[in-house]
Amino acid sequence: MPASFKVRTVPLDSVDSATEEILDADFGEAAIGRVAPVDSGLWWIILLRAYGKCSGDLSVQERVDVQTGMKMILRLCLADGFDMFPTLLVTDGSCMIDRRMGIHGHPLEIQALFYSALLCAREMLAPEDGSADLIRALNNRLVALSFHIREYYWIDLKKLNEIYRYTTEEYSYDAVNKFNIYPDQIPPWLVEFMPSKGGYLIGNLQPAHMDFRFFTLGNLWSIASSLATLDQSHAILDLIEAKWAELVAEMPIKICYPALEGQEWRIITGSDPKNTPWSYHNGGSWPTLLWQTISTPSRNS
Repeated sequence: MPASFKVRTVPLDSVDSATEEILDADFGEAAIGRVAPVDSGLWWIILLRAYGKCSGDLSVQERVDVQTGMKMILRLCLADGFDMFPTLLVTDGSCMIDRRMGIHGHPLEIQALFYSALLCAREMLAPEDGSADLIRALNNRLVALSFHIREYYWIDLKKLNEIYRYTTEEYSYDAVNKFNIYPDQIPPWLVEFMPSKGGYLIGNLQPAHMDFRFFTLGNLWSIASSLATLDQSHAILDLIEAKWAELVAEMPIKICYPALEGQEWRIITGSDPKNTPWSYHNGGSWPTLLWQTISTPSRNS
């Protein structure tokens, strides 16, 4: 799905001096940095389901071209590859954070949208012989994805203490430290940031790497979509309340915490002047997140 559209005025061949406006879709070819819009197709499925539920008009989702579009997106996302995990592997800048911010791999935001899109698609796919294999693969992926995120992305004080005691270089089917995480990579800020009550889903997980940054959209959408368990949902909200001064303060809620600074900022962002610390994607405040902040507590009330 295109990430954006540009309105272009073109002359009409049949009428002198007459023009019409057409839409030029951008799939990343014209984007700054040539980033691939992975999230746009997932949002399209989610919003299609939301439209049907809110309006009661199911005729749009039942159209042949819309059904075909859903199947194309699902087949692309569910295709077999070299990746070992049920999460969706993407490049940097592939979602709302569309500039280089070190989120390549399996970022939480994409996984939360992926889970939600799979749930929505399951409700909208027409029951026909050609969809049976796709729905079976979809259901299997939902189970594996939810377990993976809830089990391996979750961090709280208890999990933090477990990571400190991890044994590394385990070659076994029963390994506790399945991703070979070295305790030394736990950042100093995390110990002070983690409250005694609460927790959150980390930003990314790859072999020998955990991104401990708090990404707001991924965590809030995990609550809204029920990707997070009930207890995890309450814990995320407890953490936001406990760390209100850091995550919200006097401004709308930050997109991520903490910001990349110093040499880390220069290396990871490529010295991006737009993403200087505590601005734009790099710890900046995003008013569009406020509706989720307000609405998510009622989801489990």
